[in-house]
Amino acid sequence: MANDARAIENLLYTYAERIDQGNLEAVAELFTHGRIKPSPDAPAEQTFEGRARVLSMYRAATRIYGDGTPRTHHVTTNAIVEVEAGNAQGAARSYYTVFQRTDELPLQPIICGRYHDTFHKIDGQWWFDTRIMFVDLVGDLKQHLLYELP
Repeated sequence: MANDARAIENLLYTYAERIDQGNLEAVAELFTHGRIKPSPDAPAEQTFEGRARVLSMYRAATRIYGDGTPRTHHVTTNAIVEVEAGNAQGAARSYYTVFQRTDELPLQPIICGRYHDTFHKIDGQWWFDTRIMFVDLVGDLKQHLLYELP
């Protein structure tokens, strides 16, 4: 079970690494068998399920600069990982803080919140099942997102 918890934790960090690299295709790959929701009770039209839909969401939302990255640094902390008996399902709660620096924006945190994730194991490999993103603190997102948060 400890190895399973570590594999789940590594998925959290792999997500951060891939998005900071600007590799949106690789981010979406993590959700091949999963979905992203902006809230627990989000309607179907706000739920992005499967690789193609998750990729379209990130492409529509994330500003990518000439160096191929969003010029961000996602920091994931306070991960609490639980693995179900039988090791086929798991869950995690964690915090995120996103830092950004651009030519127009000095280095600063731009958004903080929490992830509530569930995971499932398919053919021996852990995958995201559902990621719910909670936004707790918002800074200057103009250089990061292609739209404004409501």
